[in-house]
Amino acid sequence: MQINLPSGLENSLIWWPERGMGFHPAPAIQYDGDYFESYIQRDRTQMGVALTDARIGLVTKYTSLENVVDIGIGSGRFVHDAGCRGYDVNESAVAWLRNHGWFCSPYASPVFAVTCWDSLEHIDKPWKLLKQVERFLFVSLPTFRDHADVLSSKHYKPGEHVWYWTSKGLIEWCAEHGFIVREVNTMESDLGRDGITSFVFEREQS
Repeated sequence: MQINLPSGLENSLIWWPERGMGFHPAPAIQYDGDYFESYIQRDRTQMGVALTDARIGLVTKYTSLENVVDIGIGSGRFVHDAGCRGYDVNESAVAWLRNHGWFCSPYASPVFAVTCWDSLEHIDKPWKLLKQVERFLFVSLPTFRDHADVLSSKHYKPGEHVWYWTSKGLIEWCAEHGFIVREVNTMESDLGRDGITSFVFEREQS
């Protein structure tokens, strides 16, 4: 997404209070082998195991895991444990997925369901992803009260986190793209993460 800002304000958070959402135009970080390795270390922890189990439990309340494509796979633990497919832009992650026969691009053809565990906020044009989702969208990400909450949060990561939402803002934004919210919970925060909200969205059926 290209936004032209006045000189001196190019590296700034743009916040729309009436929408409950914000955007940061900083250049994207490099998603390289070190980034992939950092997630491998995280997912080996007790919390990493608990998060994966909670995420699998949430998805299976609504659909079969075989229907799912995980977007931004982290270390690949969810893909491995869930037995689903995955998509990433990190070359190391893509190589790992292809090596196991698990790579699937939702941009090549529509998919039934996607999971975005800490990934939707990283995507420059997330509406292009939502357009390809036929039924279910599962999301976990940081949510905020307002722009001041964003700026004071450890989840404020220009260049890594592109988008920022309040819970209400995300629900309304997804509704504009044809998705009805089916569940909102704090399962990841309950496990010890800070300020993370999980959502289940379903495409509105005609």
